[in-house]
This record gives sequence, structure tokens and C-alpha cells, in this order.
Amino acid sequence: MKPSSLRVLAVSSGKGGVGKTNIVANLAYAFAKRSKKVLVVDADLGLNNIDILLGLSPKFHIGHVLSGEKSVEEIIVSGPADIRVLPAGDGLQELTQLDQEKKVVLMDELDRISSGYDFLIFDTSAGISSNVTYFCSAAHETLLVATTEPTSLTDVYALIKTLYTKHAQKHFRLIVNSVGAEREAQLIFHNLTTVTDRFLPNVAVEYLGFILSDSNVSKAVRQQKAFMELYPYAKVSQCVNQLAQKMVDENRPVVGEDQRTLFWRTRF
Repeated sequence: MKPSSLRVLAVSSGKGGVGKTNIVANLAYAFAKRSKKVLVVDADLGLNNIDILLGLSPKFHIGHVLSGEKSVEEIIVSGPADIRVLPAGDGLQELTQLDQEKKVVLMDELDRISSGYDFLIFDTSAGISSNVTYFCSAAHETLLVATTEPTSLTDVYALIKTLYTKHAQKHFRLIVNSVGAEREAQLIFHNLTTVTDRFLPNVAVEYLGFILSDSNVSKAVRQQKAFMELYPYAKVSQCVNQLAQKMVDENRPVVGEDQRTLFWRTRF
């Protein structure tokens, strides 16, 4: 078996309303434009978000996979730039807290199809629920989204603390969204690392980048399109392009077949 170059990302925030799903959709679009095969898993399992954001109309959702009615291939839909989306349920409360059996079913299905992709991105729900911490701890990399709002920073710290104390995660990457200038993002990063360095000295938080506030974001949301697609030269699109290029250029270790257990590294 040849080694896999798949990178599994979990994008989370702790707090809702910080633009996390928009970042996921547009980062996936930017990866796809760089000839990467991308699967986005709407991991807010009980509330579909990303398909609505992108104007998609899936007939089935992840609940059909967990019940055994459908395979993953049968419910995946194609989005802009041929990114693939695994849609979540629509108001299905039973999906908000997966039991162990359903987690295994889902991960086995994703593992089965994973070799066809370069990036698999979990768009988690907000908060620190068991689903959120499960997907974050299962991924190779956890990307945290924060804004300049004080509650956003508090909730990101709470998520870091939970993932460290309960799942032994020690490395996180921070994206600061909707800032007027990069210095604002650097200040948020400084404030967060000041706290983590003091209270969680074994945790490392890396500054991944920033995304400028741009009125084109809300315009794209109203049109149910990725802003990267509608406004490719806007400043917000340039920021996402920089993030995507930085990640594509990284020399990440290749995961060999004998290391497939690292693909889902959750401590059950």
C-alpha cells in the first residue's frame, strides 16, 4: 500500500457566529483551486449549515449513513470548484450526541473513502459538546477560529482547555476572522497565548493567519455562494488564498499504511 498524503482538519471555534463555516467553505474552495481534492464534512450533525451556505440541495444526509440506509458515496454532493460536501441532518436532535457505535460507523465509512482526497475538513458545531471534541481529537490538525469579541476568545480558550485535559491535545492553529488589520489579529493571538502559556504550559498555539472584514462576505452569503467564487480579487479572498497557500506549501509528514491508526486518533 502506498502512503497517504491526506490531511484531516477540524475547524472549530467554541463560540458560534464567528464565521467558521464560511471560512471552511472558502478554504476548501481555495484548496480545490490548487488542484487538491477536498471533502467537507458538516460535523454540526444535527443542523445543516454548509450546504445552505453554498446553495446546495442534498437529498440525503449523514443520518442516512448512520442508520445504514445509505453509503457515504450516495449522500456526498458536489459544490463549487468540485469540492465535495457530506451534508448534516436538518434539525435532527438525535445526531447532536453520537453514541460510540455511530461514531465507529461514521469513521469507518470516512476511512474507507479517504484515499481519494487530499484534504478532509470537519466543520464542527460551536461549543464544547462531545461531538465537537470528538471531531477535533480525531483530526490531524485543529484550526480554531476567533474574532476580536472577548467572548470569542474566552470560548476558544475553553475549547483548548477541554481538548487538552480530556483528549491530551497539545497543538492548535489559530485563525482570527473579521479584523480591520492584521495587528488586531496579532493582538488576539497574543492575548490567547498569554493565558495558555500561564495556565496550560504544555499547549502550543500557532498563529496561522487572519481574515479581513469585508462587506463582500455578507453579499456572498445572501447569494448562497462562496465569496472566493463571486469576488476572487476581494481582500477577504486574498486572505483566504494566503492561508490556503501556506497550508499547501507546508511539508507535512506523509502517513504510511502502517500508521493508519493515526488517521482517527481519538481517545475513546
